[in-house]
Amino acid sequence: MELNNLKPAKGSVHNNSKRVGRGQGSGKGGTATRGHKGAQSRSGYSKKLGFEGGQMPLQRRVPKFGFKNVNRKEYQGINLDVLQGLVDAGKITDTVNMEVLIENGLAGKNDLVKILGRGELKAKLNVSVHKFTASAKEAIEAAGGEAVSLQ
Repeated sequence: MELNNLKPAKGSVHNNSKRVGRGQGSGKGGTATRGHKGAQSRSGYSKKLGFEGGQMPLQRRVPKFGFKNVNRKEYQGINLDVLQGLVDAGKITDTVNMEVLIENGLAGKNDLVKILGRGELKAKLNVSVHKFTASAKEAIEAAGGEAVSLQ
């Protein structure tokens, strides 16, 4: 390999060899392929995001509706039948807390967790998470367990 036979990798160079604005003799002089007048012919032109040539842009044509609560708390829901499945698999025994849920992949370390009431719980569990539905709390206590809210 020498300096005289160095070449860029195939497909890495994307320039087309059209040199614009280099005089009338080149055939691409004068307006330099930009046309006559208008914003796009001027230097420093950059189209605004969403600009549609003066037509009313889509984000202004579509009506706004609804409400986004910035203070909303999003909870990761875990049903009772999922907990019973973990008990049956032997992954949890008597306590269910955030560490147990994280290591079993049911919640992330920054998630807020809410126990939901779908399914049946036969095992006696001491569950301590952020929230419970009324039916889930009832089912845990009916099985002889304890439901402790972290918040």
